[in-house]
This record gives sequence, structure tokens and C-alpha cells, in this order.
Amino acid sequence: MARSPIWKSIAEELAGEIGRGLYRAGDKLPTEAELSSRFGVNRHTARRALADMAERGLVHARRGAGVFVQAAPFDYPIGGRVRFSQNIRASGRLPEKRVLRVETRPADTPEAEALALPAGAPVIVYEGLSLAEGVAIAHFVSCFPAERMPCLPETLKEVPSVTEALRLNGVADYTRAHTRLTAEAATPTQALHLATREGAPLLRSEGVNIDPEGVPVEYGLTWFAGDRVALTFSADES
Repeated sequence: MARSPIWKSIAEELAGEIGRGLYRAGDKLPTEAELSSRFGVNRHTARRALADMAERGLVHARRGAGVFVQAAPFDYPIGGRVRFSQNIRASGRLPEKRVLRVETRPADTPEAEALALPAGAPVIVYEGLSLAEGVAIAHFVSCFPAERMPCLPETLKEVPSVTEALRLNGVADYTRAHTRLTAEAATPTQALHLATREGAPLLRSEGVNIDPEGVPVEYGLTWFAGDRVALTFSADES
């Protein structure tokens, strides 16, 4: 009788343990060395078992951290009022922002057009990662009109909430004017930021936020990890 490959048996054993709740979503699996010792195989065999589980969407690897049980994608509403922290807390997770850069430079053509600014007008660029329970779910780059909010760079470095940072700089409220969604493959840099593989599917959101008078206050690009977030829309979102 044909016998299943050892790596496949290991993968099925671990998948069964996940199914029985011995490992829950977000839990770290044993290392290759630990699996090798447990099952009496070499590390290559253990690695092949983990790779098979990753291909089936049961686990995902975080570069330099290990292999973790994959959580089901959670719903992330896209509507008139999009607030990252509120969306993440609504899913039962703890939100976090990791700042990659805050700088002021001349706007490029798409940024100037989106913010209704003259060509080359100064904009504040805010780049970072959005995390839920310590897992990166999105890479974002947002631009704001610098002349309207000259103190915003310092505020963004101290206040993790964009909504609060804008409020402290004179924008009491804002809504989303429009959103454009496309699918893209992760670049090497994005793969590093999001702890995924190069070429992994990302959901790209491009949007403009406006103040109550209809003046643009933010132009944003966000790349969501396609296996961690499900973007949702509702006709009554406002």
C-alpha cells in the first residue's frame, strides 16, 4: 500500500490540533527544530509540512518571528467615516500604529490634484503600518496640505490617531469623498513591512477625505494584506 509522505502526515496532525483548539488563531506554532524533535524527522521535512499548511491558508510566517495560526479575515468597513481604531476595536482587536516617516516635501501631480493644491505645493507625508493585536494588516501613506496644518508633523509623531491629530490642528471633522479599490501584488518592501511574501495579494485603497466645507484635508493610499482583511461596504454607511 502507498504510504503518505511524512511531511503530509505531520501537516495533518498539526491541522487536526488546530481544529481541536489546541492552537488558536494568532498562536505561534513550534519551531522547525521543535517539530523535528517531536516527530523524529529532519528540519527540511518539518519545513515542508509548515509550507503545506501555509499554502492551505492554515498558518502564516512572520519574518524573524515564526509561524502563526492564521486568523480568519475580519471585516473592515469602508464608508463615509472611516476610523481605523474604531474598526479594529469593533472586531475585538487592539489597534496600533507604527510610524515609518513623517516629512514635508513638494506634492507630486496626483497629490496636488487630489488635495486641490497648486503644483509643487508643500504636503505633509505620513507613512506607517496599521496593526491589530501586533499583526500588521495594512501599509499606508497619507498626504495633508502643509500650509493649512503647519504643526501637524509634530502632532502625528505624538498622537497615533489621525482623527485626533487633525482635530488638534483645526479640522474638527472629516468624511470620505471617494474611494477607489484595486488589487496589487506586494513589492519586496511591502512584503517586509507586512510580514508576507513578495507578490502576495494586497487590496489597494485610494481615497480623499474632506472637511465639512468640502475642502480636501487628506489624500491617502492604503495597502491591506489580502488574507487578513475583508473590506466591506454598506449603503447606509455615513
